Amino acid sequence: MTSSISNEAQPLLSNSVITAIGTYVPERRLTNDDLAAMVDTNDEWIVQRTGIKERRVAAENEFTTDLIAKAIDNMVERYGSDLSDVDYIIAATSTPDTIFPSVAASVQSRFPIRQCGSIDIQAACAAFTAALQLANGLLLSGMYRKVLVVAADALTKITDYTDRTTCILFGDGAGAVLMERAADGRGAILGAYSDTEGDGGKHVYLSNLAPSIGDFSIQTHGKLVQNGREVYRWAISQVSEGISALLRQCDLKPGDIDWFVPHNANQRIIDALCERVGFREDQALSSIAKYGNTSAASIPLALDDAVRDGRVKAGDTLLLHGFGGGLTQAGVVLRWHLA
Repeated sequence: MTSSISNEAQPLLSNSVITAIGTYVPERRLTNDDLAAMVDTNDEWIVQRTGIKERRVAAENEFTTDLIAKAIDNMVERYGSDLSDVDYIIAATSTPDTIFPSVAASVQSRFPIRQCGSIDIQAACAAFTAALQLANGLLLSGMYRKVLVVAADALTKITDYTDRTTCILFGDGAGAVLMERAADGRGAILGAYSDTEGDGGKHVYLSNLAPSIGDFSIQTHGKLVQNGREVYRWAISQVSEGISALLRQCDLKPGDIDWFVPHNANQRIIDALCERVGFREDQALSSIAKYGNTSAASIPLALDDAVRDGRVKAGDTLLLHGFGGGLTQAGVVLRWHLA
C-alpha cells in the first residue's frame, strides 16, 4: 500500500463556528466479563490490547435515528438551541436504519425543522470530521447559515459475536453539533485534511450486494469484517502522516494543540499516534474505556466528555482526526468557542 499524502492546502479562512454539542449512549452496558461468557476472552486480554472496559449496546428496538434524536435532545436541553431555522442536516453513519429514507431525513421528521436540505454521508470512522468539513463548506458558500451535523452508529447490530477479534471492540452511541455562520468573523475551522487509500478497503468492510471488493472475495453474512493487523499498520504509518500534514498546513506544532481528539478505535493506536506525531498522551481525549469503538460517534463522545468535565474550554485549539473503513481519513483543526 502506498501513501497518497499530498493535499498540503492553504489554511481555511473560516467564519463558521460550533455553537452547541450533545451526545447520547444507550443504557445497556456490555462489559468484558459479559463477553468472556460469550467467546474465548477475558478482561485482562481485552484491556491490554484495546484499553476497553465496557461498551454500550442499543436496545433491540433502538436504531441509529433514535440514538441521534436523543443526542439532539441533550444538545437542546443544555444549550437552548433553536432548530427551527436549520438549513441543512448532515448525518454521518455506517449503520442507517434504512438505505432510504436517509437518516438525515428521518431526523428532520422528529424535530421542528422545515425547509432544510438533508444528506447522509458514509465515511466509516472518519465520517464525523468529514461532515464537519462539508458543513463548513456549505456555510462558507454563503448559501446556508446553520447546519446540524449528527454522527451515530449502532455497530453492535452488525457485530459478529462469534469473532473474538472484532466483537470486543464495538459499541453504540451518537453525537450532534450545530455549526453556524459567525457574524463577528470568529473562525472555528482553521484547517482540514482528507485522504483515501481505496486499495485497503478489503481490510475493513460490511458486505451489502457485491460478493467482492475488486478481485478480493468477501464474506456476505452482513456482519462487520476487519483485518485488525492491517488497519493498525495503516493507522500508525499513514494516519500519523496525515495528522502531521494537517499541523503543517496550519503552521502549528503538536505543542500548539490543546487537545488531540482522534477516532477512538483502540487505545494502543491512540498512544502510538501520539508518539509518532509528538503529542503528549495527556493531550489526547479518549473515552474508549467506557464506550469502545463507536465509529462515527467516537470523536463527539470523547470531546463532549471533556466539555462536560471542564477540560475543554473556550479558546482551546483542537485537532480532530477520524480514520477507518475505505481506507479513509479526515481531520480538522478548530478553535473551540463554547464556554
